[in-house]
Amino acid sequence: MDLVVELGVLFADPDQGPFCLLIIDSITALFRTDFSGLGELSERQQRLNQHLVRLVRHAEEFNIAVLVVNQVMADPGANATFGQISKPVGGHVMSHGVHTRVLMQKGRAENRICKIIDSPCMPEAECSIQLCTGGITDADE
Repeated sequence: MDLVVELGVLFADPDQGPFCLLIIDSITALFRTDFSGLGELSERQQRLNQHLVRLVRHAEEFNIAVLVVNQVMADPGANATFGQISKPVGGHVMSHGVHTRVLMQKGRAENRICKIIDSPCMPEAECSIQLCTGGITDADE
């Protein structure tokens, strides 16, 4: 959490910017490590929520995009015939703390399938991309 506070100071410093994108990889990983088990679930979710709220404030105040990467886990209660058999880690806090949710799945070779699964301003859709050393390109079909 201290790092997110420090980011606000960094973003506000005109000598350091301008900034337009913040990427956080595996946002729930440290929360899952620091707060394990059902006994600490409530505190973990509260801390995760505080973290997400601060990131939203930074995005609005400094006009930056925030990309948060999250883990998924198997959903034993899901029925494979009705779609997803995995769900994002972080529960309702993550689902309400982000604006648009995109699921990225492995395709063939270096291809990935990106699906918009929840967005207030965009319909559900999907596309194929390819990850390469130069960045992201259209997928080889």
